[in-house]
Amino acid sequence: MSIAARFRVDYAGFSLDVELSLPATGVTALFGPSGSGKTTLLRCVAGFERAPGGFLALGDEVWQDQTRFVPTHRRPIGYVFQDAALFPHLTVQGNLEFGLKRIPATERRVSLEQAITLLGIGHLLARKPDRLSGGERQRVAIARALAVSPRILLLDEPLAALDVARKREILPYLEQLHETLQIPVLYVTHSPDEVARFADHLVVLEQGQVFASGPIAEVMSRLDLPGREDDDAGVVIEATAAVRDADWHLLQAAFPGGNLWAQDNGAAIGRRLRLRVQARDVSLALTHCEDVSILNLLPGTVTAIAESSHPAARLAQIDIGGTLLLARLTARSVHALDLGPGKKVWAQIKSVAIID
Repeated sequence: MSIAARFRVDYAGFSLDVELSLPATGVTALFGPSGSGKTTLLRCVAGFERAPGGFLALGDEVWQDQTRFVPTHRRPIGYVFQDAALFPHLTVQGNLEFGLKRIPATERRVSLEQAITLLGIGHLLARKPDRLSGGERQRVAIARALAVSPRILLLDEPLAALDVARKREILPYLEQLHETLQIPVLYVTHSPDEVARFADHLVVLEQGQVFASGPIAEVMSRLDLPGREDDDAGVVIEATAAVRDADWHLLQAAFPGGNLWAQDNGAAIGRRLRLRVQARDVSLALTHCEDVSILNLLPGTVTAIAESSHPAARLAQIDIGGTLLLARLTARSVHALDLGPGKKVWAQIKSVAIID
């Protein structure tokens, strides 16, 4: 089953014009700078915006086409806003129960108790929103959205209004939702860290159009993405915890292209991991260098090199046994090493982050 969407919405000075086929499982991140159309696209899916001539279907269930438009209140969606939007006069329990009135008991796929447990809010049920932290309010808002047993969960930058401490508070709960529930999620964000942490599929929007769409590892390894010149440029690698070095508090992760050492996060051997490697942390050499402090040295082949807006900088794409890495280099180094497509190199990876 897939999610098929086609929308065109015109405003003064901005147009959204997209056509997408998305997986109906996992987390799809809608990513791009402010004003790229992320929230407008999400509102079209929710039915808050009516795109003339638009189309939306979840599998064989059509919510919008030329002859029909299912209104928002009849779409089985859960929607979470940036500011939580809880009812201030109701307790947490009252907020959670509010949406249940329109869901027959026989159609509830997520129980209220399950939503409470997943978000860890059992001790908050008697409180009102003004007695909650920002992270707690967002957890309640997500639990409320889940409690209506949605066919799809829509999250509009749920962490954007939180400070660093509150983000750290809520991140483990979002990860647990990702691992536990079989509900597709559309997740709006402009944070590369959140994309790398949660997304299975990535849609990159630019000026109201789809610039790229595909599995996260495939899209993040592209050289032409908007923002590729930022320090956040990098790739995501799916790996497995393989070896623990207890003496030095390191964990070796195995992936199809080899093995990478990272700081030990306590993951059980055999557990699936998600790694993030930043382009700024990768350098290239023509020979294997042993007398260096860098632990991760992997053979690969340069597949492409892209120019930058600054004449001194380049971004290289390297194939490591079928897994793509990015390396930020100087133009001088590219010339000195005679780098180009097909060149055999050693990737020297200074830092690897385990993010899942």
